[in-house]
Amino acid sequence: MPSYTPPLKDQQFLLHDVLKVSEADIDGYSELDRQFTGAVLEEAGKLAAEVLQPLNAVGDRQGCTLENGVVRTPEGFKAAYDQLRDGGWMGLDADPDYGGQGMPYLLSSAVGEMFVSANMAFNMYQGLTHGAYSAIHEHGSDQQKATYLPNMVEGKWSGTMNLTEPHCGTDLGLIRTKAEPQDDGTYRITGQKIWISAGEHDLSENIIHLVLAKAPGGGEGTKGISLFIVPKFLVGDDGSLGDRNAVTCGGLEDKMGIHGNATCVMNYDGATGYLVGELHKGMRAMFTMMNEARIGVGIQGLSQGAVAYQNALAFAQDRLQGRDVTGPKNPDGPADPIIVHPDVRRNLMDQKAFVEGGRAFIYWGAMMIDRARRNGDEEAEAMISLLTPVIKGFLTDKGFQTTVLAQQTLGGSGFTREWGIEQFVRDARITMIYEGTNGIQSLDLVGRKLAANHGKTAMAFFDMVKGYIKENEDRVDLKADFLDPLKEASKALQAAAMYFMQNGVKQPNNALAGAYDFMHLFGHVCLGLMWTRMARAAQDALDAGTGDATFHEAKLATGRYYMARQLPAAAMHLARIQSGAETVMALDAEAF
Repeated sequence: MPSYTPPLKDQQFLLHDVLKVSEADIDGYSELDRQFTGAVLEEAGKLAAEVLQPLNAVGDRQGCTLENGVVRTPEGFKAAYDQLRDGGWMGLDADPDYGGQGMPYLLSSAVGEMFVSANMAFNMYQGLTHGAYSAIHEHGSDQQKATYLPNMVEGKWSGTMNLTEPHCGTDLGLIRTKAEPQDDGTYRITGQKIWISAGEHDLSENIIHLVLAKAPGGGEGTKGISLFIVPKFLVGDDGSLGDRNAVTCGGLEDKMGIHGNATCVMNYDGATGYLVGELHKGMRAMFTMMNEARIGVGIQGLSQGAVAYQNALAFAQDRLQGRDVTGPKNPDGPADPIIVHPDVRRNLMDQKAFVEGGRAFIYWGAMMIDRARRNGDEEAEAMISLLTPVIKGFLTDKGFQTTVLAQQTLGGSGFTREWGIEQFVRDARITMIYEGTNGIQSLDLVGRKLAANHGKTAMAFFDMVKGYIKENEDRVDLKADFLDPLKEASKALQAAAMYFMQNGVKQPNNALAGAYDFMHLFGHVCLGLMWTRMARAAQDALDAGTGDATFHEAKLATGRYYMARQLPAAAMHLARIQSGAETVMALDAEAF
């Protein structure tokens, strides 16, 4: 059976040695000293390893069941949910005005990484609630906030997002769910939504659905869409639960993975709904939830890769097969552990370099979110908007790939349920699909985000990388292994962006055909930047003689591996982009 060890040491290294959070000029960050973050992360790590992880295989085996409209979650899920709720973990970064603890999103992300690594399907219940909370908090009326948020922050009530319908996914302008206005100011919601995560379950007393629907007068396409709160149970003026609303679960999806989470068909049969924000302006409100969810899915991709790598490493250190070609490393045993073999070592280094680099990328992005929310920094808001499709698309592609590499490390054992790695592969696969497929993420990046603010944000990113390289140009210890490779990869990214500017308008297929490669090129540059920053912090610690020398030396070695073996992919992606769309579009549709 698989295990999970919280990466507390690496988390603290990132927070305090690389990102230097307590020194950052972000509101509330001065309180994030090592002792405080250590206490929070250690307690969260215990819950992840001791409460959530043992239920991961249980949830996978049992799944959820639907009987007479009632969904039952796997054995142990309700007790674990109650334990996290009672500990205040569900409102970690929520507004104190509604019962939250008001901690930074960064700390919540670090905690979330551990919870997702331990049990991705379980954590989705509270993850969806947080997204619904955020949408109501930003766009709801004062009355709506007072009515719904305290119980959602506590975890007493949960939340969902309802977008997809049987005939449309990404193209939300095609939705058919109707919202009919009533004399009392409410709306009657009628339609069907599919693939609704946590749409029905037995963990909370009420479920607050956020539903996209079309009200009269909105016109065609997405401009006519509005967002509505549709609670499972209607809520009285005094906050008490009333009658069951006309919303039911019509079925559960039989899925490849995340069996412990209920993925539902939701039927709305004239259900009572309450408008959130402005009429016909629902997409703006829903994007608050969707953008948060995309960051969360990026964390999921990383987290599944992280736990898979841990178990692959343990196997490679224990499994005896063959002898080291340079001489036996276990002379008293029948064979050497497979970690001595270069191909296995390459496999593990690919995993380790991604996991540690991806973790830094996520935390860096979370700091931008805090800077935007807490300081009202518009430049930080623009930057994280640019990077969101990269975080979602690149980290989930690479996260899934990492689970497959981990499975490969185990050989035939990785293909069996007994060892548990195959569940990580199956669970990670959905991250590349939901909240906008990774192809859609790449199109969003190239088609919208790259040109946003007349390209100023993209230029700001390039300038930031250039500035960091220039700031450290006197660091001989970093130049050859880190600064020079980062500079070359950044030049490739700029060249790709210039190609789109020169070719994208006249020949849009040239930009669209290269979008996926651009997303990966961007991701590699971001991880290259993160590894360069980590290398500097590790080298500074070694020079000062502080901390764990073995840890810092391993960090440098892993960083050198990424820069030498992974970052050169930037040149490959640029070559693909510059080849244009001709070979991609050469075959007529009928010729396939």
